[in-house]
Amino acid sequence: MRQRPLTPRLTAVALAGAVVALDQLTKWWALVGLDEGPKELLGDFFQLRLVRNPGAAFGALQGSGSIIALLAIVVAVAIFVSLRDAPNRVTVWALALVMGGALGNLIDRVWRGDGLFDGEVVDFLDFSFWPTFNVADSAITVGALLALWEGLRSDSSHKSQSNSMESAPTE
Repeated sequence: MRQRPLTPRLTAVALAGAVVALDQLTKWWALVGLDEGPKELLGDFFQLRLVRNPGAAFGALQGSGSIIALLAIVVAVAIFVSLRDAPNRVTVWALALVMGGALGNLIDRVWRGDGLFDGEVVDFLDFSFWPTFNVADSAITVGALLALWEGLRSDSSHKSQSNSMESAPTE
């Protein structure tokens, strides 16, 4: 019996689910394993350090957890809806990474606070030259860069096809 290929939405939900699971597992470990202080891995260059972030990336928008959480919900729903029209596998992966990262941090905002969306995001990956981040943040960044790369690649491919059609001899 021949199996049907996974749909873009199912592929994205599976990848986003894997991101959420890995993100939450590593955050649980950070809360348990780093409560007594940071662990140096590469001296001051890279450490595992427990940080709770009530704001957005880079410490921006402190105290705006509810707005950030609502934005994460909107982004996740918009991505899920747009997956139906995803032009290729790379775009599906990129969108899935962003969706999984957004949901991973949303879980913190829902479960790690006293109110509905006021929880703090657990960060623990600390390069000395960059703000502390987590697996969800990494997935969002990689997904966004992958989407940008794919967009630039398909745009240049589209332009070269247009240019070759324009320069083709006419009879």
